[in-house]
Amino acid sequence: MTRRSRFWRVAAGLFLFINVAGAAYAVVMGEPMHALIHAVLLTLALGAYSTWRVSRPVPAAHHSAQLSDDRLEYLQQSVDALALEVERIGEAQRFKEKLSAQGQTPPTKKDQ
Repeated sequence: MTRRSRFWRVAAGLFLFINVAGAAYAVVMGEPMHALIHAVLLTLALGAYSTWRVSRPVPAAHHSAQLSDDRLEYLQQSVDALALEVERIGEAQRFKEKLSAQGQTPPTKKDQ
């Protein structure tokens, strides 16, 4: 959280606290207009907060999750390709060992 956003969160919290305390004080003192003003200020503050929450852009976490899924898919394809190559190398090794056991020499690239 940045310093600026922390400041505004603290300021909003103080604003809400002062208005709730002011409304309670006004009710206890028998001042209905004073209490009504605090109630209106609270309603405006909550309305502004709700509007801000609804209208702000989609968080970057959603985009990051999609990006992460793409990277994960690419990684999976790379691992599959690597496993295929390792299997081919293993097959070649087994073939060479089989030929060596039979006393034959494996073919070279010149022979092919």
